[in-house]
Amino acid sequence: MFCMFITMGGLGIIVPVMPAYLEMFDAGGKIYGLLIATFSFAQFILSPFIGELSDKYGRKNFIIIGLIFFGCALILFGLANSLWLLFVSRLISGIGAAFVMPTILAYVGDVTPLEERGKGMSLIGAAVSLGFTIGPSIGGGLSGITLEFPFYFAGSIALVAAAISYFVLPTVEQKINIPVANRKENTFKQVISSFKVPYFVFLIVVFTFSFGIANYQATMSLYLDDKFQYTPFLISIIFTVGGLVGVLLQLFWMDKLFLRFGEMKIILFHLVLAAITLVLLIYVNGFFIILTVASLNTIAATFIRPAVNTAISKMAGDEQGFAAGMNNAYMSLGNMVGPICAGILYDWKIDSPYLFGAFVLFSCFILTYFWSMKKSAHQKLQSLNP
Repeated sequence: MFCMFITMGGLGIIVPVMPAYLEMFDAGGKIYGLLIATFSFAQFILSPFIGELSDKYGRKNFIIIGLIFFGCALILFGLANSLWLLFVSRLISGIGAAFVMPTILAYVGDVTPLEERGKGMSLIGAAVSLGFTIGPSIGGGLSGITLEFPFYFAGSIALVAAAISYFVLPTVEQKINIPVANRKENTFKQVISSFKVPYFVFLIVVFTFSFGIANYQATMSLYLDDKFQYTPFLISIIFTVGGLVGVLLQLFWMDKLFLRFGEMKIILFHLVLAAITLVLLIYVNGFFIILTVASLNTIAATFIRPAVNTAISKMAGDEQGFAAGMNNAYMSLGNMVGPICAGILYDWKIDSPYLFGAFVLFSCFILTYFWSMKKSAHQKLQSLNP
């Protein structure tokens, strides 16, 4: 939880600072989208490979190495004096995140029994939300010192987290049973092999959800800056409030909701909520109304992620590393393609990323709903004809 919190906090810190920071390089929406996509590209390429290697060699060292890469990359971003260095920094950041994020999900799968998997993933989801919530508020405050200082701060904290993890993080034994044929495949072969896994539809949800939400996250800071001239501090408040509410709900309600409704109903409801709030963002005015709608969108995202992670982990059995790697790969693919599309659409018309994102999310809802109906009917048929 601590390592995931530090990683997501490092990502969140730079969110409110990016519009003003990129102005120093005369960069707009396209460059912003490409920078985010570069980070996600590195994750997409490495996540399945890292997830599978952590099955074989253990989780702890991969988490520590990832935090070191991540911290150094953030410091480099603050030191950069040209666009190409910004892209190098984001590539290294993505490599670090590829080491950290799928390995942590697999680690949770190792240390939690099946009946407590939802609670474990909810706690990790709360760490994700809390990091991405506190990060922007810290970034907005630290930007008052210099625009580069938030990057130095976040990078230093990641390096400290690596040192703490070396001494404190327990090493766990994994029970793995992965066919030899699945080992040492490249990313694209692993993605193709994921078409046959029983949780493939949830990987599609991960991709489409990440794609749709990325249209919001990739351009929201620019949108608030261009349309309403909000300062980094006000932008950080908008990102912070919804995230804090989402964290509280995950800590105190998510496990109960899992037990009462199940992962599928939670996913379906919040896909619709995320789509509706994306559309509403185009039409609302006034800081507090924008804050409310944006918070609802953030809350929807904080509920979908742990629900999908739990569903995948439960169906993965002994292949926790492979499943977590594929989960992160599909998420990264959505996060890679989404910001590129969002940046292009934003430069064309600033409202268009939100309409397109809402369309993608609602399409994901339809796909998942009919798949769940088909699966439910199949299970009923099996119960009648054992």
